[in-house]
Amino acid sequence: MEQPMKHRRKEPQNLHELGVGQCGVVTEIRSTGAMKRRLVDMGITPGTTVYVRKVAPLGDPIQINLRGYELLVRGSEAREILIRTGV
Repeated sequence: MEQPMKHRRKEPQNLHELGVGQCGVVTEIRSTGAMKRRLVDMGITPGTTVYVRKVAPLGDPIQINLRGYELLVRGSEAREILIRTGV
């Protein structure tokens, strides 16, 4: 008899790990200081849904869609933004 699969909770991943066409919800911004203020000023806040539109050939920058507009973020910034997918 087969045992039921245990429900595994998806852990947040960073925005840089998402592929083109994937979306998720921002759960946390790990950076601090001026970088965090800049990201928040651009509308990247916890609870915001982001959609990855394009990724440059070398992976930097990443074009995302959020709050009805397009935004480019650097790879270093994207690694500081935690995302939960499959919500």
